[in-house]
Amino acid sequence: MEINLPVRPVLAADSKLGEGVLWDAERGIVWFVDIKRHRLWHYDPATGSNAFTQAPEQIGWAIPAEGGLLLCGLKDGLYTFDPEAQRFEKLGAVPGEPATNRLNDACTDPWGRVWFGSMDDAEGAASGRFYVFDRGEIRAAGPAGIAITNGPAVNAAGDRIYFTDTGAQKIMVADLTPSGVGEARLFADTGALFPSAYPDGPVVDAEDHVWTGLYLGGRVARFSPDGELVATIAMPARDITKMAFGGAALSTGYVTSATKNMSADDMIAFPHAGSLFAFDAPVRGFAQARAKLG
Repeated sequence: MEINLPVRPVLAADSKLGEGVLWDAERGIVWFVDIKRHRLWHYDPATGSNAFTQAPEQIGWAIPAEGGLLLCGLKDGLYTFDPEAQRFEKLGAVPGEPATNRLNDACTDPWGRVWFGSMDDAEGAASGRFYVFDRGEIRAAGPAGIAITNGPAVNAAGDRIYFTDTGAQKIMVADLTPSGVGEARLFADTGALFPSAYPDGPVVDAEDHVWTGLYLGGRVARFSPDGELVATIAMPARDITKMAFGGAALSTGYVTSATKNMSADDMIAFPHAGSLFAFDAPVRGFAQARAKLG
């Protein structure tokens, strides 16, 4: 079950809460965020060059969109980011979201819709829920009443979407069509497998298997399409958040990590915590659709 693969730190980002990693095929770079430090990072694996832009608020995710822009989820709503001008521009707030919430994780589906979640910034109240941004319109879609949402993640065919309830240690799945989303049902009870770890950001590979970071678990885990645990890969950090497939062949796994709940002793035990990691994946990912803005 445990796959022995060499995992390398590729960027010492010192992230307090690294998240939202994804591959930008057009630019050939990795994007990820440090939510708590308000940083939007990019990393070029061909050259090693990297830099971050300071966001105006906590930033949960950034997804390549039409017109060379990124669509971003910040604490107070959706923004576009222009990498050339280094400028954030607010599109609007998410209707009905309390001021104590923030946006956390997101993905696109094959039609360019963006699925994302909100959560209590203090990680206690069950005030979070899932939404879809569909060509300029935001509407509630998916489970509600969750303290810490993660995902969603959509498979290559676009007929399944995965929602993570991190605090409950559960990953849910629902049927997805061009017209909407079905009722969510249990996909995997990760608490039964990893009692002291919490499922974080999911991603789906080209073989329709679901990968998830394990916060407090020091690894990523892979599940079959029917929810069976089939593999884990140990990471050189304790608090693993999100994974993405990148590189020209979409066969490099990129993984973000966090340090916000780590003590000084923890940091001695895991000196690479907060880094962006990479490994040669045993499977490939698939190309992600760009977000449609209108």
